[in-house]
Amino acid sequence: MDQPQRIGRYALVRRVGAGGFATVWLAKDEQLDADVAVKILSDLWTDDEDVRRRFLAEGRFLRKVDSLYVVGAHDVGETDDGRPYLVITYADRGTLADKIKAGPLEIGDAVRIITEVGRGLKHLHGRGVLHRDVKPANVLFRSIAGGDRAMLGDLGLGKAVQDVSQLTMPGGTPAYVAPEQVLGERLDHRADLYSLGAVAYAAFTGQAPHGVNSLGAVMQIDKPPPSMTTLRKDIPDAIDAVVRRALEPDRDLRWQDLDSFLNALREAYATGKIPAGLIPASDVPPAKPIGNVDQETALSSANQLTQAPPKRSTRGRIIAGVLAVLLAAGGGYGGYEFVLSRPAKVEFSGLSVEVPRSWSQKVESQTGPKLLVADNTAAWLTSPTVEGVYLELAQNTKLPTAGSPPQGCTSGGPDGGQIGDQKLATFQYACGNQPSVIDQYRQVNSTTLLRIQVRDDSAAGRQAVLDSASYKP
Repeated sequence: MDQPQRIGRYALVRRVGAGGFATVWLAKDEQLDADVAVKILSDLWTDDEDVRRRFLAEGRFLRKVDSLYVVGAHDVGETDDGRPYLVITYADRGTLADKIKAGPLEIGDAVRIITEVGRGLKHLHGRGVLHRDVKPANVLFRSIAGGDRAMLGDLGLGKAVQDVSQLTMPGGTPAYVAPEQVLGERLDHRADLYSLGAVAYAAFTGQAPHGVNSLGAVMQIDKPPPSMTTLRKDIPDAIDAVVRRALEPDRDLRWQDLDSFLNALREAYATGKIPAGLIPASDVPPAKPIGNVDQETALSSANQLTQAPPKRSTRGRIIAGVLAVLLAAGGGYGGYEFVLSRPAKVEFSGLSVEVPRSWSQKVESQTGPKLLVADNTAAWLTSPTVEGVYLELAQNTKLPTAGSPPQGCTSGGPDGGQIGDQKLATFQYACGNQPSVIDQYRQVNSTTLLRIQVRDDSAAGRQAVLDSASYKP
């Protein structure tokens, strides 16, 4: 069937990709004068209701997530001949598969890309969606000032957590799919974590782990792939250990969440040392208690590092099995998704805030008082990309007229406003040419200000945390 020159307000420029189910076109949104990608279902599948449903579900999944690291869905419609289409973010810098074809990536660039893809997965999981097909071809790049940004795309296999069951077709790409996905087991976020580890392996070495090319071969995998150092001599042992743990066939032996994996990867790259989570628990010295801290001086060292759990005992596996049965009896993974996605309330000395559960580290100070909740408190001062919230009570009679952006960020504002009787000054900070930090000062009384700084790539996420923050003497 001939391809039309335009669809609605979108003028098709050229074809940029094609798969078994759809063709992707570069198009011009003539109303907004912007380049977009239009994904059109192949006419071979127009009458297949299941395929149409899955195609449109991808758009719904993309709309659930407001993230710089996930391709966005901007519009949906139907062509004159009845084929559904999605209008999505145009990635003008190709895919990770394209980069890997040219050889292994520079180590620092690979760490950055895996971190960005991991953030996209975190935002998907936070909305209760598993990707289920993370692979280099689905990691897209878009130009930004000074370089590019990685984004996750193609959620054609994406599925809401509560819908993932033993009856689900495994899907996925053999070289990157988790063993439990092939075996048809119930899935959780660790399946996507495995796939991200496989993508990392390919980025560092130029080769997919294990080299399997069939789903049946994945069932035979019983150990992590060979050390990356056998394929590339300059890979640090620390990075190798972190990535290979993500590729444990037994998901109970992997990193148990994306934050643990990503933090360990960054630590291994920065220090060249194997992170503490990969050392047997008996060899790790006990943690020191945290004393009073101040954001300007001590947050970089006063942190509670979340260590990866040790291998489960047989008794632990039995308990996990019983829990799985209880979950199934109570409606499957719907309850699991609710626990994962609902915020956690953190309170300290009158300060209160609701945060994503992935922000698992906390620092408190009686002087002020002050409260920091983040995914990596140690790096809060040095890295503006750390997600979290900082609350501080300060003695001041006037709202500030200029912001105090994190290192490497630029300031905008202030914007005025009021919550009840409290006057406000709000600043938006751009880090890496993208707004990612909001800093708000509230006039609690004539001598006291409450400062709330939220760092999150998602605008909706920033606002939700900010709105939940409060102080009650």
